[in-house]
Amino acid sequence: MNKPNKAFWIIAVLALLWNLMGVYQFYLGSFALESIRDSVYAEEFTIMESLPSWYAIVFGIAVFTGVLGCFLLLARKKLAVPLFGISLLTVLVIEFYWLFATDIMEVSGLVAAVMPLIVIAISIFMYFYSKGAAQKGWLN
Repeated sequence: MNKPNKAFWIIAVLALLWNLMGVYQFYLGSFALESIRDSVYAEEFTIMESLPSWYAIVFGIAVFTGVLGCFLLLARKKLAVPLFGISLLTVLVIEFYWLFATDIMEVSGLVAAVMPLIVIAISIFMYFYSKGAAQKGWLN
């Protein structure tokens, strides 16, 4: 097994922090939605309230597989790769649903697409980065 470079550790820690912020967003959206009512437009809050129950389940899978993937990446385990794959697939489901199956684009305009696109980009990066780390022998 090869020793990873310093960038590997920096990326893994930053990814863990990013995913922990996702866990917090999951908590807010699933268990403390009322606490953010005053921080978003009323129409946006209505959309959040009307999300189907499966959305919270898939969101939870996305963030918790991402967190677990980060811990396994830090532990240098190959199991991180499929977990980041699951996280990516579930991120695609929730973000495409948010953007195209709700009225969020009509309510908030193109700005509503910024964060979902960042989440998708980071999820893609983490999947392929973990896959590359495994190919370089950094994960066992």
